[in-house]
Amino acid sequence: MTADLDALPPSPPSDVDELLVRSASTYTDLPVQATSQRSLASRSFAVIAWSIGTALDYLSLVTILAVMAALPVIQLIAFGYLLDVSGRLAAGAKFRDTLDWLRPAGRLGLAIVAIVIVALPIHLLTHWGRVADLVSPGTPQAEAIRALSVVLVILAVPYLGWAWARGGRVRNYLWPQPIIFLKRGWRPTTWFSAADRLWDFIASWRLGKRFWLGLRGALATLIWLLPATVIIAANRQGETGLAGLVGGLAFVAMGISLMYLPMLQANFAAENRFKAMFQWRRIRSDFRRAPWAWLLAMILSLVVLPIPLYLLKIEPPPPELVWLPTWFFIFLMLPARIASGLALRRARSKPEPSGKWAFLSCWTVRLLMPLVVGTYLLFVYLSQYVSWDGLQTWVQQHAVLVPVPFVGI
Repeated sequence: MTADLDALPPSPPSDVDELLVRSASTYTDLPVQATSQRSLASRSFAVIAWSIGTALDYLSLVTILAVMAALPVIQLIAFGYLLDVSGRLAAGAKFRDTLDWLRPAGRLGLAIVAIVIVALPIHLLTHWGRVADLVSPGTPQAEAIRALSVVLVILAVPYLGWAWARGGRVRNYLWPQPIIFLKRGWRPTTWFSAADRLWDFIASWRLGKRFWLGLRGALATLIWLLPATVIIAANRQGETGLAGLVGGLAFVAMGISLMYLPMLQANFAAENRFKAMFQWRRIRSDFRRAPWAWLLAMILSLVVLPIPLYLLKIEPPPPELVWLPTWFFIFLMLPARIASGLALRRARSKPEPSGKWAFLSCWTVRLLMPLVVGTYLLFVYLSQYVSWDGLQTWVQQHAVLVPVPFVGI
C-alpha cells in the first residue's frame, strides 16, 4: 500500500501554496529593501553635508587669502599659495592634497564665527550697562548687567578653549561635553597637548615656504613683463612717432609672453626652481600633447575669470575695505590657477602626439591663441583709461601677478 502511494505522481501546487511562498519571499525582502533605503538616505545626507562643509571651507579659504592679499608684503604669501596650487596639480598631486589650506581655513573660519557669536551677547550687555549708567547711575540694574557680562566672559573663555582643544569642529561647539571637561579640564596635560596641536596647526600652513615661492615667482614674472614697462615709458608723455613704434613692438612682445606665462608659472611652482620659469621650450613641447586643454585653461585664466575683475579697478575702495574687492579677485583667480595646473598635468601625462588629428589640433589652437591673448590685452589697454592707477595697470595684472587690484608689490 505504501509502495503504491509512493508511485503516485506529485500533486500540482495549489493557489494557497503559491500565495504562501510569495508572501514569505515578500517578507524576506522587506528588511533588505529597508536597509538599502536607509543606506541610500544616509549616503545622500553625507554627500549633502560634505558639499556644504566643503563650500564653507572654500569661502573661508578665499577670505583668508583675500585678507593676506590686501596687505603689502604679506600678499606674497597669497601669491605663493596660488602658484603652489597650480604647481602641485601640474606635478600630479591629488586634488585634496593640493588645497592643503582648505580644511585648516575652515577650522579657522569656524573659530572666528564662534568668537563673534559668543562675543555678541557680551557686547550687547556691556552696551546696555553703559546705557543704564547714563539713565540712572549706580542702580542695581546697571550693576546686575555688568556682573552678568563679566560672568559671560568667564564662561566664554573656557567654553571656546575647550572646543578648540577637542578639534574645533561644529560638534565641539554645539556640545561642550561638560562631564569630560570636569574629568580632564583641570589636568595640565590636556592643555599642553592642545598647545602642541595648535603649533602643528600653525606649522601646517607653511607660511615661510609660500612667501619664498611667491617672492621668487613675482620677480620672475616681472622679468617676463618687462615689455609692460616699455609700454609705460613709451606712453608716459603721450608721445608719438618712434615712441609709439617702440610701444607697439612692446605690446606684441607682451602678447607673446602671455602665451607662455601662466603655464611657466605652473612649471616653476611644480619644480620649485627659478630657472623653470624660463623653460619655454619645454612648455612648447607640453602644448603639443594637450592643445585643447591648454586652450581651455588659457581662456579661463586670461579671459573668462580675470577680465570681469577690471570693473573693480575703476574706483579705489576705502583703505579699511581693501580686502572686500580683493575677495572677488581671489574667488575667481584660484580656479584659474587650478585650470592651469590641470592643463599642464594632462599634457605631461600623455605621450608625444602623432597623426593628422594631432597636427590639426595643434595648429587650430595656435591660430586661436592670439585671439585669446589679444582679447585680454585689449581689456588691459582699455583699463589704463578707466582704472584709477592709469598706466600702472600694465604691471599690476592680477591674471599673472599678485591678486590684488589696489596694492602693488
